Amino acid sequence: MKFILGLKIGMSQIFDKEGRVIPVTLIEAGPCQVTQIKKGETDGYTAVQIGFKKIEKKKTTTPPPPSRRRRTPIKKTMKKKPFRYLRELRNAKDYKIGDEILASVFKEGDRVLISGISKGRGFAGVVKRWGFAGLPKTHGTKHGLRKGGAIGSSYPQRVVKGKKMAGRMGSARVTVKNLKVVKVDSENNLLAVRGAVPGRRGTLLEIRG
Repeated sequence: MKFILGLKIGMSQIFDKEGRVIPVTLIEAGPCQVTQIKKGETDGYTAVQIGFKKIEKKKTTTPPPPSRRRRTPIKKTMKKKPFRYLRELRNAKDYKIGDEILASVFKEGDRVLISGISKGRGFAGVVKRWGFAGLPKTHGTKHGLRKGGAIGSSYPQRVVKGKKMAGRMGSARVTVKNLKVVKVDSENNLLAVRGAVPGRRGTLLEIRG
């Protein structure tokens, strides 16, 4: 299985040989490095851990003023991971620690699955969140056009778990399947994928093929 991490750059469009417009999402894919191999004997499952976006400089902290200083000593330098992002791929084989994964692992025409965290929409009503039609727009409806309506029933005298209601929308893991790789730029570590992918600009994406 092919696997790489990337950052969403944004959407654009390109033209094919016949002059048709193709909407694409540009992704900065890799380079990634294999950081750990997990085995069933020691970890309970088999997986390959890869890192993305190497951290070159360690983060330093400024000690608080004496009045707010804690009793425990504060280290001036925080130990950080060598990579900003770490993800695992289950049941992967033929990888060794230190192997580098580049965008060239994919080819034009490949079908991929892309997972990421969707945009956060905040608190949303049922019309926006679930696509409810709302109450009738006539016959005296007042101040309730976007309400969800009744949620109760005669039995079991409670709100059933999983009822579609207003609440927090977005900021959830979303996977889009069967996306086509239109172009691969190995020199600049770029992938152009047809269609839209989850998240805003800069969202971490897991690309599997």
